[in-house]
Amino acid sequence: MGRGSAAGAHAARKPAARAAGLRAGADSKTVRLSDLGGAPVLVFFGFAHCSTVCPMALTKLRTLEQSYARDLGKTRIVIISVDGERDTPETMSGWLKPISPTFVGLTGPTKDVHGIASQFSAAFFKGTVQPAGDYQVEHNSQIFLLDAQGRLRATFFDAPVETIAQVTRSVAATVVETQ
Repeated sequence: MGRGSAAGAHAARKPAARAAGLRAGADSKTVRLSDLGGAPVLVFFGFAHCSTVCPMALTKLRTLEQSYARDLGKTRIVIISVDGERDTPETMSGWLKPISPTFVGLTGPTKDVHGIASQFSAAFFKGTVQPAGDYQVEHNSQIFLLDAQGRLRATFFDAPVETIAQVTRSVAATVVETQ
């Protein structure tokens, strides 16, 4: 798919982040995106206290997983927290498990997440802290697709579930062909 396609998917060739390890799960195990190689990975940057972008994106990813599971093969869905101050590994697990027990939630220091996010051209920043201490984190809504070798293959901006499934299926098929 070319850049600017009407379907909302943009092809990309930029190598994916393999840098900082982030924490996942109740045991706070360190995970790098490169640890998830061998199958495509859909990556979304969000946070548990998000009330705007994340609910829509996670609903889309859950629908994708439920409706196209057979087509997607071993594709993993990874959510990287942009709010490491509040999103502990336990918080991420508790937030994502009701949506899908297979989603992988990763969190870590803001500096490390910024380093990873910049390699995807994903942006986020902490908003104004309110008197009660609450704040939002402003972030983009794109979903990123890595191939089995960890290369960024597509960026989805407000793409329909069917488009994400089609492109992911195509990338997953190249894994099967090369094995």
